[in-house]
Amino acid sequence: VQLVESGGGLVQAGDSPRHSCTASGRTFSNYDMGWFRQAPGKEREFVAAIRWIGGITHYTNSVKGRFTISRDNARTTVYLQVNSLKPEDTAVYYCAAATGGFRATVSLASVTTYDYWGQGTQVTVSS
Repeated sequence: VQLVESGGGLVQAGDSPRHSCTASGRTFSNYDMGWFRQAPGKEREFVAAIRWIGGITHYTNSVKGRFTISRDNARTTVYLQVNSLKPEDTAVYYCAAATGGFRATVSLASVTTYDYWGQGTQVTVSS
């Protein structure tokens, strides 16, 4: 599976861009999908995930109410709508895919859960 992100760049605080991640392969609908981000000098952190079963979503507390993850299985694409960006949201954003099954919610937040990663897209938020 190859994952290609798009939607990054230089944005203003308060902007609301949408990031996309398109996957190759025919079994996209069977993958749990996640978004992570990594700020300079920090570890990669979980942002959001969407299960392949029922499209159930999970978010880290710092983005709840501002970010929305969704998926379009027909387009093999997962989206991250980010609203009201803040300078502290500046990071490289990665999408990731984990092969099917049913895993505990805590596992969705772990980088080790995911089998495939995109190359990342830089998002820089200016104040």
